[in-house]
Amino acid sequence: MEASKRIALVAHDSMKDQLLAWVRHNSGTLTAHQLWSTGTTGTKIKEACPELRVTALKSGPLGGDQQVGAMIADGALDILLFFTDALSPHPHDADVQALTRLSTLYNVALATNRTTADFLITSPFFGKPFQPTGGGDGEPADPDAQR
Repeated sequence: MEASKRIALVAHDSMKDQLLAWVRHNSGTLTAHQLWSTGTTGTKIKEACPELRVTALKSGPLGGDQQVGAMIADGALDILLFFTDALSPHPHDADVQALTRLSTLYNVALATNRTTADFLITSPFFGKPFQPTGGGDGEPADPDAQR
């Protein structure tokens, strides 16, 4: 990972305000990084933090989750901040599970809540190059492994 991290910002509807508050609080730090976000979340971030350069993808249920997943599989993301609502059913829950699985497989740092996001952004590795121990070359540990 380079010093400038490639970060996707995603949130379930009921968590958008929490993610937006987190982004506002950390906007000074986030300006040095490349940001992507799904649909409505990206629009809200752009309005609230015009100093941030955020590339908006499609809305999550309309393909944005798959776009994020493709970025992970292509080695184009370092961190996924996906503030999830664990108490509500979501029609695209399979997409959420796929993002979690891909993040794990491709060694992408994943935060699903504000506390974990705080730990990531305050890590001494956040603003400098980082090589995960044991390789971490952006490829799955065993691409030929069968499920």
